[in-house]
Amino acid sequence: MPEKPRRSLRRRVSLLVVGVVLLLWAVSAAGVLWVASRDRAAPADAIVVLGAAQYRGRPSPVLRARLDHAVGLYARGMAPRLVLTGGIAEGDRESEAAVSRTYVLAAGVPDSSILLENEGRTTGQSLSAVGRLLAARGLRRVVLVSDPFHLFRASLVARRQGLEVLTSPTSVTGVWGRVFRQPGYLMGETFKAPLAAVLDW
Repeated sequence: MPEKPRRSLRRRVSLLVVGVVLLLWAVSAAGVLWVASRDRAAPADAIVVLGAAQYRGRPSPVLRARLDHAVGLYARGMAPRLVLTGGIAEGDRESEAAVSRTYVLAAGVPDSSILLENEGRTTGQSLSAVGRLLAARGLRRVVLVSDPFHLFRASLVARRQGLEVLTSPTSVTGVWGRVFRQPGYLMGETFKAPLAAVLDW
């Protein structure tokens, strides 16, 4: 093939690849924002709370917001069980799940309603373990609780584990304001979500 047609072909292929990548990113961004702005909580088998940092036995503000939201859903009768997730981060003595358990017990949730997944260090690890934990009990339908921008990716991972997922962000108010306050978080999730659809992210 002459050099000029070869360059033209390479240019067209490059433009096609760039176009596909941009399309995937746009679909991912739309998914992140769509899920972030809607609370789809409905009666389910369990409420799954994704873990976040804890500081010397106390939930971080991010984790506390997730737990408060989940306790509210439990009080409304959305599910008879809370599944608390999160392993032990480097330098910690307790798992995120154990700290979460102490917190929700103080909020009035009975211990008999709590299940723990305290090994996972990532969203993928935690939800994989949650899938096994619930499958062993014949449970499948869950309300998934996390930060608004995190939920789209988390829901993709949870569905890969065979779970029927309803998403419930910690807040649906001020989501568009978060776009400007947390642009890095939003962008990170829009790139991670497509990978989570096919990989153990």
